[in-house]
Amino acid sequence: MAEVEPLVGRARQAQVRLGELSQSQIDAIVDAMAAAVIPHAESLARLAVDETGFGVVADKVQKNLFAARDVHAYIRPMRTVGVVNRDPDLGVVEIAEPFGVVAAIIPSTNPTSTTIYKLLICIKARCAVIVSPHPSAARAIEQTASLMKVAAVAAGLPEEAIGWMTTVTLAGTDALMRAKGVALILATGGMGLVRAAYSTGKPAYGVGPGNAPCYVESSADLTQAARDIVLGKCFDNGVLCSSPNSVVVDRAVDGALRDALHQEGAHFLSAADADALAAVLVTPRRLPAPDLVGRSAVTIAARAGLTVPPGTRVLIAEVAGVGRDFPLSIEKLCPVLSYYVVNDWREGCERCQQILRYGGLGHTMSIHSTTESVILEFGLHKPAFRIVVNTPTTHGSIGLTTGLPPALTLGCGGLGGNSTSDNITPRHLLNLKRLAYGIRPVTPGARIDAPDPLRVEVERFLDRKGYRQEAVPALSDSPPHSEPQPSARVVCEDDIRLALAQGRTIAVDQWTIITPAARDMAEGTQVLRLVGVTVAAPAAVAPRRPE
Repeated sequence: MAEVEPLVGRARQAQVRLGELSQSQIDAIVDAMAAAVIPHAESLARLAVDETGFGVVADKVQKNLFAARDVHAYIRPMRTVGVVNRDPDLGVVEIAEPFGVVAAIIPSTNPTSTTIYKLLICIKARCAVIVSPHPSAARAIEQTASLMKVAAVAAGLPEEAIGWMTTVTLAGTDALMRAKGVALILATGGMGLVRAAYSTGKPAYGVGPGNAPCYVESSADLTQAARDIVLGKCFDNGVLCSSPNSVVVDRAVDGALRDALHQEGAHFLSAADADALAAVLVTPRRLPAPDLVGRSAVTIAARAGLTVPPGTRVLIAEVAGVGRDFPLSIEKLCPVLSYYVVNDWREGCERCQQILRYGGLGHTMSIHSTTESVILEFGLHKPAFRIVVNTPTTHGSIGLTTGLPPALTLGCGGLGGNSTSDNITPRHLLNLKRLAYGIRPVTPGARIDAPDPLRVEVERFLDRKGYRQEAVPALSDSPPHSEPQPSARVVCEDDIRLALAQGRTIAVDQWTIITPAARDMAEGTQVLRLVGVTVAAPAAVAPRRPE
């Protein structure tokens, strides 16, 4: 906690100088940071696995390169300094201003890739950044930040614009998030941490749990669907929050999908084995056991006392429902999938909603289908803000296999208690100042006590015609086909109703005022009888009398 005040003080001083750098200077610094970390992608991945025990080295290498290459390539052309947009039609000019000092909370599950990603987007947005590492991944995170900082300072970054806490405690992280000089929080971690970030009263981007379901509809390419699901679940041993957690499949293709999953290295558990797995994998608080997070399927099976074929990549357990009574329906963060069979896409739709509501609201799901109408229905009605189609949830959600913005922080929107549903980019770390030029004159408003203009106009009209509404004579009670009568001057709904009840007509002429409701009621009847008007010669209408 003692580190927080001096770290934040130095970062605030650096923020002043950082905010004055030009776009070309910022771009050169970010280029240098990305280039510096690429040669170390593998060594940093090994360090992360050795320190935490989570994940797969080869997959962490891919994530490090994704952050250093794909994220960098996406943000490289962004304008984040000075005028970033002009709209000449509206007369509005948008000017980017950095949010200020950012507290970047880094998780143990994806320590090095998240550090690369957050440092790049913060500096691109001209925000000084202080990293708070997870205690179990502090060395890997510090090594990554140090490599990037050295390159950034050599390229012109103020030295204290990147800092990190060296004594890592929960109390220290909380103190950092609450520090007066911190303007914004980028929080990646468990729900407790994310809630703590939002409770500081500062702007914060936090990520909730995923618990992503994968729906396989009867028209899907089952071989591809099985490959995508297993690939997504096994990538880095399932530690990404967008990793698949459940398979929901149409009954018509259940058998064929099981065969395809088996070919991809999946092992279906018996009911007894599923119970044994749940007993060791799921804690009483319905969270995954920390010592099994990011472990391989074979390791997890051995820990549960199960015998599985060599080379098993993922364990699959059939589950009858969703919620506390079904432990394996939680987000599992390891190569374990729950499996549900449904009758059709409508039932599948409901099951996916249940899964998302149990720890995945607003995050991610996938649909495997070739029926566009069904795909659209899922897009319209599922409570997830990333619905990836015919691709792994893990890779699709972060923008590796889709056109989504490449990112490792994925907002869950209002459904997940987050402030945005976007993939977080430098634009989320900027305030936009707007110059707004006047483009139209001010029109004086009407006085509050002025008479209603429509009423005034109606009264003037009646005055010009020589009568007012109260002067309208009573309607004639003559039979329908009697001699012509003087035309009514105002006809309302009650007049039409009474005339229809009495079986008579109402004579009207070109001066008669007929209310819209009366006109609608008279439509299709002969109750209104037009008199004194030559229809073929509308030009013969009497001229208005002078005022």
